[in-house]
Amino acid sequence: MGADVVLVGYFSAKQKDFETVMASAVAELAAHGARVVAQTVQRRGVSDGGVQKMGLPYSSRTLLTYGKVREVAQACDQANADAVIFVASLTERQQRTLTDMLGRPAVSLSDIFAAD
Repeated sequence: MGADVVLVGYFSAKQKDFETVMASAVAELAAHGARVVAQTVQRRGVSDGGVQKMGLPYSSRTLLTYGKVREVAQACDQANADAVIFVASLTERQQRTLTDMLGRPAVSLSDIFAAD
């Protein structure tokens, strides 16, 4: 792989081990030759409908809030990242939308390891 990447996690407020999941993803990416140059996490809290909406993404187009997408884009630009890797699975539409918005490939961790 050999790329500089930004790692993005999307987790429910109920998932307390998100830091462990992120650390594991960093280790897996490093084992495949990638260098994680920045990380960001979107936590899904209990608001605007509570528990019924916690499994849903903030946006069906981007998975994240638009503010978080801007934050990820800024981190990518500052670190001159080659790609953005999401811990969560992305739909094809989300991959296309995020790739366009971020100006670099946006893929899920599972897609990378499935390609091996």
